[in-house]
Amino acid sequence: WLVIAVGLVRAYLAKGSYHSLYYSIEKPLKFFQTGALLEILHCALGIVPSSVVLTAFQVMSRVFLTWAVTHSVKEVQTEDSVLLFVVAWTITEIIRYSFYTFSLLNHLPYLIKWARYTLFIVLYPMGVSGELLTIYAALPYVRQSGLYSISLPNKYNFSFDYYTFLILVMISYIPIFPQLYFHMLHQRRKVLSHTEEHKKSE
Repeated sequence: WLVIAVGLVRAYLAKGSYHSLYYSIEKPLKFFQTGALLEILHCALGIVPSSVVLTAFQVMSRVFLTWAVTHSVKEVQTEDSVLLFVVAWTITEIIRYSFYTFSLLNHLPYLIKWARYTLFIVLYPMGVSGELLTIYAALPYVRQSGLYSISLPNKYNFSFDYYTFLILVMISYIPIFPQLYFHMLHQRRKVLSHTEEHKKSE
């Protein structure tokens, strides 16, 4: 994720514009975000003590955005909303993996812990906004092209409308996003208040 961050900064400095920076980090984004599927396996095997369901939703939603929307609908790749979620993901992951690394080394700076449980307050809505706006921008092109849609009649007697599916995905954010967001707020209160109490006791 640091590779992606550096790629974004270098591309911005070279172009002097934040528009269409997606192309400068497209390959590493696809590689690293797809690699995050291993996190679901790590949770399932108990290597990481995180919820399999929450991890699966977060990882799969990002992989879906990366491949089934941004990669598949070329027209949205120039949208500023793509940069919005890429920046949010990148900062979030750099902080998160730094948190994990220093925790494993038993030397976790308070600043990283604070950033892990505070910056999401802005980054999470920023990322979700970028994701939703990108899906919304893809809708007309999906409808026009019939991308991934299956029409009747066919030998399987089955139909699938990808346009409608994307709308349902957008609607699913309404109940799921608040749950994840308030879960993180709860975690923040628990972790940071515990740290403050520990400091006072010292």
